[in-house]
Amino acid sequence: MIRRINLAGNPNLGVSLAATDKVALVPPNLGEKMVQVVEECLQVPIIKTPISGSSLAGALAVGNSRGFLVSKYAFDTEMDKIRECGLEVERIPDRLTAVGNIILANDHGAMVNPLLSDEAVEVVSRTLDVDVVRGSIANFKITGSVAVATNKGVLVHPSATPEELEFMEKTMKVPADVGTVNQGTRLVGAGTVANSQGVLVGEKTTGPEMARIEESLGFLEGLL
Repeated sequence: MIRRINLAGNPNLGVSLAATDKVALVPPNLGEKMVQVVEECLQVPIIKTPISGSSLAGALAVGNSRGFLVSKYAFDTEMDKIRECGLEVERIPDRLTAVGNIILANDHGAMVNPLLSDEAVEVVSRTLDVDVVRGSIANFKITGSVAVATNKGVLVHPSATPEELEFMEKTMKVPADVGTVNQGTRLVGAGTVANSQGVLVGEKTTGPEMARIEESLGFLEGLL
């Protein structure tokens, strides 16, 4: 399922929301009608919580079915809310606090900003229980902003090279392809929230963009 929504007029859904195949993190002030839309599309329980006191959970947290990584400034109470769902939660120790922007992950692998420390890479690997590689996409180190990954596929910045797509497929162990969102926005990770059950994109996303997103993230397999 793919749905077009904006959050208070903002199409950058991937900055505010974080989703895995187990749960979705949403801002605590998100209205119940919108919470229901997110829940129905992604088909997972919703956790209403700030991260580091901020409503930008998508920028400050990233995870997979095993757990979440959060900014080093995340509060214990915020982490406890996630742990209550049976998930691991750890802080990334580095000065790079926007972990949702610098880490791309699914249940099979993770690609992280090349500047992430060895200690941080170990935290990612241990918490998510995946192999971790450092890498960049289309000369961007913000791997979580320029791509969105699920357990069925990866949608990537349109300037990614064939070699980068191949490397990503080996890392994430799913097919990868390029696309845009919100009428040509290339930071697809910032503009998209997805898991294996559904995809949320901004309201300006065009029909052709939606078709490409669905194909890249594996939602058209049954129709081919």
